[in-house]
Amino acid sequence: MLGDRIRKIRKQKKLTLEALAGTELTKGMLSLIENNKAKPSMESLVYIAKGLGVEVTDLLEEVSTQELRETLEKAETLYNQKGETATEKYKLLLTLIDPYIKKLTQGYESARLLDIYSQSLYREELSGWEEFCNQAEAMYDKMNLTAKRGQIAIFRSLVYFVKHDYHNALEILLKERKEIESNHVYIDPMTTVDLDYTEAVLHFAVGDDRAATVTMEKAIDFSKKNKIFYRIDDLYRLGAGQAMMRNDRENQELYLRKLKQYGEFADDSLSILVHDLIIAMTLNAENQEYRKALEIIDGYLADPKEEDIVESLYIIEKGKSLYGLGEYREAILHFDKVETPDDTHHPFDLSLFYIRYSYKALCYCELGEMEEALQAAQLAVKNFETLPNTPFKEFAIETYNKIKGK
Repeated sequence: MLGDRIRKIRKQKKLTLEALAGTELTKGMLSLIENNKAKPSMESLVYIAKGLGVEVTDLLEEVSTQELRETLEKAETLYNQKGETATEKYKLLLTLIDPYIKKLTQGYESARLLDIYSQSLYREELSGWEEFCNQAEAMYDKMNLTAKRGQIAIFRSLVYFVKHDYHNALEILLKERKEIESNHVYIDPMTTVDLDYTEAVLHFAVGDDRAATVTMEKAIDFSKKNKIFYRIDDLYRLGAGQAMMRNDRENQELYLRKLKQYGEFADDSLSILVHDLIIAMTLNAENQEYRKALEIIDGYLADPKEEDIVESLYIIEKGKSLYGLGEYREAILHFDKVETPDDTHHPFDLSLFYIRYSYKALCYCELGEMEEALQAAQLAVKNFETLPNTPFKEFAIETYNKIKGK
């Protein structure tokens, strides 16, 4: 109630009844107002609000902007947690925001809390996230907060992407993007690049190389033209990886060179590691220079400093090198160290992990253990079944047919 809100804010501000009452109100009248035994006039309400340093609307609303702001600050801190400290964050976010959920009707704080609440419901696999996502989206549109609206568009598409429903993911992103461009006069450069990057990733996921390349190159040119160089590293990695998948050596060398230049300029270790990983892959798969590949791989594995996915891919590549050198048992041991991460969803990223089963099958074949070889080869083909055609998928099928024929 109104009196409760006045008393709560007064105590938060560490003001006494006398201090807030000042010269316009008596201590007794203010006490009656705080205990909901008297209703202040609008003139008195304006005076009280001024004394508390808040807007009149904050007193009239069931929850104040200041309270929502403080709740949002806590929510953002929780939402941005990573690693081991983040295991329960979505449950904690739901608990934090739930008492306010029916009171979130307007303003940035309400929109963002609804946004976070929606994503937390989704992460906890609870129903109803779409309703709150729609509410947040409408508020962002009303306030012309294009960056936040763009993130909702990307989130909606990723809901399907993580289910490996790449066609629906792309369709939703294109539909959402069209709505944003129709309703928002100005789209900030970073949001434009975010949408371009996501669209390029999804075009590649469905196997539409032409549309993906056009979108990717447009994003690179736009980022440079606006001198923001936003997502340049992601775009170069995307270009290099896609060129490798399509055996496009000219573009692979182009994007690898740019990726290395960026990594050295920005001191970005991930860009350098991806560059070196693709070089090692090329040495293994095309040049059969296994020892050179091992020098690169062992240099990293001696002191791995990046995320687990990068380390896992280097281990797989070491297994390939060992296979090429005839060290089949050791190669199998390396392939067995790796598991496909639960948060890996793009078909090309999945291909990098799934191909280990084909090489494992070849190792078993060389060792004369044909039953194990066939099982590994079958698992590779099964994993690749729903993915677009790539040299990796073709290699898996050829390996299976070769082993089955024996």
